Amino acid sequence: MTLKTFLQGESKVRDKCGIVGIYSADKNINVASQIYYALYALQHRGQESAGISTFDGDEMRTHRGMGLVCDVFDPEKLAELRGSVGIGHVRYSTTGKSRIENSQPFWSEFQGGRIAIAHNGDIINSMELRAELEDEGHSFISTTDSEVICHLLSREYDKNPNMVGAIKRVSEQLIGSYSLVVLLNDDLYVVRDPVGIKPLAFARKGPVQMVASETVAFDVIGAEHVRDVQPGEILHLNRGNSHWVANAPDTRRAHCMFEYVYFARPDSVIDGRNVYRVRLNIGEALYREHPADADVVVPVPDSSIPAAIGYSRISGIPYGEGLIKNRYVGRTFIMPTQEERETAVKLKMNPIRSELEGKRIVLVDDSIVRGTTSRALIDIIRDAGAEEIHLRIGCPPIKSPCYYGIAMATKRELIASDRDVEEIRKIIGVDSLGYLSIESLVECIGIKKGFLCTGCLDGDYPTPLPRNIREYESVRSCL
Repeated sequence: MTLKTFLQGESKVRDKCGIVGIYSADKNINVASQIYYALYALQHRGQESAGISTFDGDEMRTHRGMGLVCDVFDPEKLAELRGSVGIGHVRYSTTGKSRIENSQPFWSEFQGGRIAIAHNGDIINSMELRAELEDEGHSFISTTDSEVICHLLSREYDKNPNMVGAIKRVSEQLIGSYSLVVLLNDDLYVVRDPVGIKPLAFARKGPVQMVASETVAFDVIGAEHVRDVQPGEILHLNRGNSHWVANAPDTRRAHCMFEYVYFARPDSVIDGRNVYRVRLNIGEALYREHPADADVVVPVPDSSIPAAIGYSRISGIPYGEGLIKNRYVGRTFIMPTQEERETAVKLKMNPIRSELEGKRIVLVDDSIVRGTTSRALIDIIRDAGAEEIHLRIGCPPIKSPCYYGIAMATKRELIASDRDVEEIRKIIGVDSLGYLSIESLVECIGIKKGFLCTGCLDGDYPTPLPRNIREYESVRSCL
């Protein structure tokens, strides 16, 4: 199967996901309920599907379903997921079909048992790896790169039944981003890619050892955050606590800057940085770089609220709620007409006219990708009677695609790929437009630029790109 044929059949799934892994040294503890609550805390990372796999000493049990965590699981289903070790996943696909076959955890049979994995990230050479596996006789039920990893692990483990060695060999074949939890019978393995693009942290609670995409998953069950899983590290969680580091010491680190700007919950700690504090810093830096004479600072809820608070505090301009988000609206399907697309934006965001009418507004948002949503939102605020709108963006202009699991469109669809700030301002229809600079973003996060992934901002990608990446981008733009 060629790359083009596959993508024309269904575009490659690109996920913003959350993962959890729990191992209890006390065999009387069933971990499914703890995984359930942890996934609930990570619901913002994926609302399309959820799943849990556990091992009870004899059998691996898996339940997956479409929808929110509370829709997929009930007390009866959790009771069936017996075992003192397990993994969980919430998924949000940003392109491709939404179907149960693409939900996680994935599992694969091997001689002597079953392996299950849950994955956050994007393997950009997965099509070549998939074709290789299919030539060897492997069958796939999904279109995801996560299932490719599962088959690779099974293949390598069959060759030499040592999972740490199998993980090492698979890691050498992967290009892209991945945080993984791997369940092999009653052993739990945890993997973070060598440059650390996707977040992953480790915690303890009595006999329970736990990993998750964000620290908020620990808070909900009362586990103590111990440390981040280091880039390239493999944790083997069992009755002891062995670990093995895959990286050479000089391997580049490249933590995703967008976790701090948008993805992560503000109450999380990502790679030692408090996300809420980073977003306050972003708001303060936005004012220093782009002050405005205005009456009120208004966030685009929810991710921009801390940045708007920071802008308000340092500027002295009052903070106000001018937009209310409908939190019961999920993904809207593709609308065929411009009028329907505008209705979809209004469904998600409604203005408070009394807070906007006749006022000069500083509107704070986390990013602009295509610009279409921003333009529709500005129209809503104008219609509510705002006198002036000064848009401030907490992320530098997005000029290049992300190949590591963020759906940021193809280069030709990105509004900032070939336009300057003044051109974007006119298209969006605001009185002034200010983006945070890359230098200020790095300072706000508090991690050196060489340790951040800024590929979507400046084209400085932390991994090699496959030879066919331009073909992939070209085909995806037509889907």
